[in-house]
Amino acid sequence: MTDASDATGTEQHDGPTPTPGIHHVTCVAGDPQRNLDFWVETLGLRLVKRSINQDDPGTYHFFYGDADGTPGTSMTFFPWTNLPDGEVGAGQVSRTAFRVPEGSLDYWVDRFDERGVDYDAREERFGETVLPFRDPDGLPLELVEVEVPDDDPTTAWTAYVPESAAIRGFHSVTLWLDDAERTERLLRTMGLTEGESAADAATGNDRTRFVADGSVGKYVDVVETDRQGRSGRGTVHHVAFQTPTDADQSGMREAVASMGLRPTQQIDRHWFRSVYFREFAGVLFELATSDPGYASDEPADALGERLVLPGQFGDRRDEIEAGLPDVTVPRPEASEGSGSSEESGASDASAEGDD
Repeated sequence: MTDASDATGTEQHDGPTPTPGIHHVTCVAGDPQRNLDFWVETLGLRLVKRSINQDDPGTYHFFYGDADGTPGTSMTFFPWTNLPDGEVGAGQVSRTAFRVPEGSLDYWVDRFDERGVDYDAREERFGETVLPFRDPDGLPLELVEVEVPDDDPTTAWTAYVPESAAIRGFHSVTLWLDDAERTERLLRTMGLTEGESAADAATGNDRTRFVADGSVGKYVDVVETDRQGRSGRGTVHHVAFQTPTDADQSGMREAVASMGLRPTQQIDRHWFRSVYFREFAGVLFELATSDPGYASDEPADALGERLVLPGQFGDRRDEIEAGLPDVTVPRPEASEGSGSSEESGASDASAEGDD
């Protein structure tokens, strides 16, 4: 536990251990094969886990990340083919941004042109160059050029994109809120500090940056807007923040509850342990531990190669696989064992709910 300050700057003792930043972001997609092809082949992320939505076992849950599935690199999706398109508005994560090495945006523009990716002109924001784009479901995304240090905790996955341009985890999320004041106080309680403000190009309102003390996924930008949105394909389901240990998470949960929010009890999500709550403006937040990690039930060199089913679903493998659409995990043509990947082999570990 550490000291923290409230919105007035008054010192508060025994505050929670500050979050280092974003752990993962979970989104809603449409066609699962299209989602796999884009996030693996086009963006070059590694499929680090292929599982199911435990509340809806007929739906996949895909996890993409760096080479090791490092906390702070994992973008995950529920591909629900029967949902309508969503629309980004207040009470949602409006943009998810990823770090890429300095000087690599020319590569990405050429790649997007070659592959027909919808993107906008580059913009400057807080001294960094940003390339906005969208995935095939219309999910708003950004690439941000940063200096990647030699001791960076992420490991580039280079099966499709060279290390000089590879995505290196999250840069930031942008929250669209109808009233930002209490959410900003929450972010301070979570250990983020208020930084710069500047005009937001999308809304015309102020964009205020909050900064965590980690090296990956350390920024949360806050923008007030009255735009109305709706959940659906191409929107973010929730954003998870790192609380590396159970003690860190417990302390953060207590701090959140003391503000009048209603966090869940800890839930075992198989690859991490989670607490959920809706912040004051309606965005679903998660607190996630660092362990046991994606390599807890598969060899590190075989992540994502089989359908992993939590323990309570293991006896239903044949039934569940029969109800899931067939997908082929993209593999580089030059790699050994290239070709389609069939779902096989159940996990004997347990989890519940959708993470």
